[in-house]
Amino acid sequence: MASSSSPSPSAATPRLARVRLHDLAPYDGATTPAYSRAVHALSSSLSRHSAALLDLPAAHAAILRCALQSARAFFRANPRQAQGLYLYRAGRTPDDDDLLSPACMDDAFRCLGEAARAALSAIARYLRLRTNVFDHLLDDTPLPVNEASSSELLVSYSHEQLQSGHAPTGCPQVDRGFIMLVASDHPGIEVCDPNGQWYLADGVSGPGNLLLLTGRALSHVTAGLRPNSHYRITNENRASLTFRLMPHANAILECSPISAAGHCVPQIYQPISASQFMDDLCAEERAVSNHSEAPSESHANFLSEPSLRSVLSDSLSGAFLEDAMVLLCGHSFGGLMLKKVIEMARCTICNGEVDPATLFPNLALRAVATVVKMEDDRRLYHNAALRKRRKEVTEHMDGLKRTGGSKDNGELVLDGENSTALRGVQYPFVVGERVLIVGNRRTPDKFVGKEAVITSQCLNGWYLVKTVDSGESIRLQYRSLKKVMELQLQSEMRLQPLTFLQSKYPSSS
Repeated sequence: MASSSSPSPSAATPRLARVRLHDLAPYDGATTPAYSRAVHALSSSLSRHSAALLDLPAAHAAILRCALQSARAFFRANPRQAQGLYLYRAGRTPDDDDLLSPACMDDAFRCLGEAARAALSAIARYLRLRTNVFDHLLDDTPLPVNEASSSELLVSYSHEQLQSGHAPTGCPQVDRGFIMLVASDHPGIEVCDPNGQWYLADGVSGPGNLLLLTGRALSHVTAGLRPNSHYRITNENRASLTFRLMPHANAILECSPISAAGHCVPQIYQPISASQFMDDLCAEERAVSNHSEAPSESHANFLSEPSLRSVLSDSLSGAFLEDAMVLLCGHSFGGLMLKKVIEMARCTICNGEVDPATLFPNLALRAVATVVKMEDDRRLYHNAALRKRRKEVTEHMDGLKRTGGSKDNGELVLDGENSTALRGVQYPFVVGERVLIVGNRRTPDKFVGKEAVITSQCLNGWYLVKTVDSGESIRLQYRSLKKVMELQLQSEMRLQPLTFLQSKYPSSS
């Protein structure tokens, strides 16, 4: 049981949806009412309680019951397994230490993998995606020869915890993969719901029921529409099987299917390789563990993991909550979820009754959502404009190389047509050259007439220059600058044309 130092679970344990695996199993042909109800019940339970329960067929339940019993017998017969953990991966070549392993691992891995893939397909269907949209991120079934599975089955049993007289503290955790399924012979996992309340999630589960939790990889590929589940283990004096459905190492985690389905994809969800994604999570977990001396602060940071944009977005459409309405129970909704709440006449979070006449606008939430949306739009516009400028400069330079001739000294020479076509972007100066600021209407008066030095070249014919006398820097276009020697020659020819010509071209006599 949980120690007295850890918060006790909520007195009112929520009723998690119990979905039969047989109803979620993928099949060919038209959908059935049972399948639709199962998909809706599973996703609704994940939205309200961050967890769900899967009812297994009798044959699968018997396999898992056998695996749990063999796990207890295995760890009791092997005292050197002090931690009470055994990691199984299908297709892995066993080491010398793995010659002895719990029985039924192959069958248990197959049953749990089948259940996890069915749940992943149901989540994809609920988000208006194809049920096989995530299959390319998973291992092939069956596995190729000499290839180990990326998914894993963790077998645990810690009878020493009971003998030592204390229970584990139960730090908050989040799974790294897509789906996590837990089968155990005793309860001991608490889950944090979207309201921040902890509750005992597997109090009524057994070998025939699987506790389903979602991980960070699934949250990333769904752009936060399916947030990850926070859980903690409060009783390890039990045998348990924990299956993690993981992406293969060469997979690219991206949100293009979510975007194609019409959902909003915030900028924070960028494509990333699965190996890099897992490495980043390992580094983050190490950073959190280094601050274990301040558990309250680390727990607060852990629970604040969902991004601000995911909180301010509709869980169904992904649109910002610019039309947010608040219910009498205090929960706010907008977009498609608001329509669904009105149709059901029930709050999807607390299950309280909803009267459409009592709804009123949540002005504060609307204002915050509007500000964040404007910031996202501004950032998108800025990034698009920057990419366009870089593309234009690259095309102009490629055009110079293709159409212009080259002298022996390497200078590019433009013909008449190309000089007219590429007149928009010119770079007549080089870094380190001395120039005079002649200015234009936008140039500050204090810089006009001063000599400066070119310090760097910018896009579209702009330069960053530094004045010689004061050392101030300013960004100016090439039309606002003149070469110092060129201006001196023009001045001399204008003021003393005859003297200048005679000095430059003396007569032969």
